[in-house]
Amino acid sequence: MIGLDTNILVRYLTQDDPIQSVKATEVIERRLTDENPGLVSIVAMVETVWVLERAYDLTPLEIFRAIERILQTDVLVVENEQEVFTAMIALKEGQGSFADAIIAALAASRGCSRTLTFDRKALRLPGFELP
Repeated sequence: MIGLDTNILVRYLTQDDPIQSVKATEVIERRLTDENPGLVSIVAMVETVWVLERAYDLTPLEIFRAIERILQTDVLVVENEQEVFTAMIALKEGQGSFADAIIAALAASRGCSRTLTFDRKALRLPGFELP
């Protein structure tokens, strides 16, 4: 397995750099295999979403499609895939940010009954409560 940094994912998804995008595509579409897949850590996934949102000004639906593309790429292993999927749906439905949804999903998957926050936007997501 080979770990993939955020910039590899961003270049692959955006195809905005003539040199790096070609290299990222080469890695994901030709070098990675079922026997030697690429690992997308939860940190790289959250950071990728943040970059797509902040630097590329993508809409929640466009980000949803980007996450979906990563999840559907056979040669990528996504850490905490179920929680990423849950957060992707929350983002698409406008319930809150991807990062907040990941925090709630990870906490729930570890057996937490709730996640405490002062973030009013996060309170729109299931599992968050004010302290």
